[in-house]
Amino acid sequence: MATTLTRPRQGAIIAGVCAGLAERFGWNVSVVRLLFLLSLILPGSQVIVYAILWLLMPRRPY
Repeated sequence: MATTLTRPRQGAIIAGVCAGLAERFGWNVSVVRLLFLLSLILPGSQVIVYAILWLLMPRRPY
């Protein structure tokens, strides 16, 4: 389990936010991506939160 919240270079589909969150918390990346897609059905600001995390989470240097 990673100790910091970073976006990986390998395994990223769009920006690596879901992959970074899954790695940080020790979850399966497919589950995190599925939960994000399912959350898009509900009203809310999920896309804005994703974009903010994209900007705030640093890209892993390796």
